[in-house]
Amino acid sequence: MLTFEASELVLQPDGSVYHLKLFPDEIADKIILVGDPSRADMVASFFDKVTVKKENREIFTRTGFYKNKTISVLSTGMGPDNIDIVINELDVLANFDLQKSTVKDHVKSLTLVRIGTSGALQPDISLGAFVFSSYALGLDGLLHFYADSEKVRDIAMEKAIEKHTRWDTNWPSPYVVSADLTLFQQLVGDHPSGITVTAGGFYGPQGRKLRLPVKHPEFNELISSFSWNNLRCTNYEMETSALYGLSKMMGHKACTACVIIANRKRGEFLSDYKPYVEKLIHHVLENI
Repeated sequence: MLTFEASELVLQPDGSVYHLKLFPDEIADKIILVGDPSRADMVASFFDKVTVKKENREIFTRTGFYKNKTISVLSTGMGPDNIDIVINELDVLANFDLQKSTVKDHVKSLTLVRIGTSGALQPDISLGAFVFSSYALGLDGLLHFYADSEKVRDIAMEKAIEKHTRWDTNWPSPYVVSADLTLFQQLVGDHPSGITVTAGGFYGPQGRKLRLPVKHPEFNELISSFSWNNLRCTNYEMETSALYGLSKMMGHKACTACVIIANRKRGEFLSDYKPYVEKLIHHVLENI
């Protein structure tokens, strides 16, 4: 049986996982992921009872009960690098014996739903709409650091995207991963869905120009016009590609739903989006 070195399976002095600072019995099998730490309490305010309340760095965790379902909510912070930490450590909590530093004989699958905010790439997607990510397109390159990622990726779509957008070879190669189909169908209802584009940053990587120009100002137009099997690129955000890729490789079920708070094509921004986020939280809690 493989035993992991202390430098690889990193734990706190009390034996909890290093960044999340949690023990296995403090996390549910159904987990809502949010970026903003304050949004963890927004989700937990819907719970009938909160049984775990922990905080470390930007990672706030609340576990409790919603209509007899045990659910956790956990804030990840922003970006695919944070998702890499969170998903790996959630998998450790679910599937490792922390005292022996080994993987358990029987691993289990977590249900992970990201609730986020996002900018639309299509003019017909209205502010306040809920967009569900049937696929995630990663511009960040994170999944290429893991062996055998091609087993979970849509290679044909990746090649089509490279050709359509005249992909810059200085950028990380794009990667495409689908949501868990069963979970996606369980949540989507009649809301818009499509390919969510995950960027490694908020400004230049998403084509925003302030004082610094972007290298390829035409990229947003090209990616917005991409179509694959009647799917189009619907929105930008910063976490879903890493969530989908790592979850699928580990055998977890993942789906993302975002409130559209900006429309990049129309230059619009929704400043008071809290009521829409609350409605999306309720929708997910009812259907998870």
